[in-house]
Amino acid sequence: MKYEILFIVRPDLEESAIKDVFKNFEAILVDNGAKVLSSKELGQKELAYEIKKHKSGYYFLINVESDSDAINEFDRKATLSEDVIRHIVIKLDK
Repeated sequence: MKYEILFIVRPDLEESAIKDVFKNFEAILVDNGAKVLSSKELGQKELAYEIKKHKSGYYFLINVESDSDAINEFDRKATLSEDVIRHIVIKLDK
């Protein structure tokens, strides 16, 4: 299955910490058997509405080919992380 993952990292972190968050979440996917097809840093963007007292965030987009185990682990860790203020996983094909 192919998935598209978008997540937003809180803006009050240092630049190196933001990159570390991205690398850590990419590693979670790879360590659980996902194949990263592409990954992009989309930069800091203004949010449509305030999320967890933040008005902007750093957006990251990752396209992966994976089974549900890697996706479930990513989803679990992103939900628990204080550095990720929002994430979404979209299944691209059947």
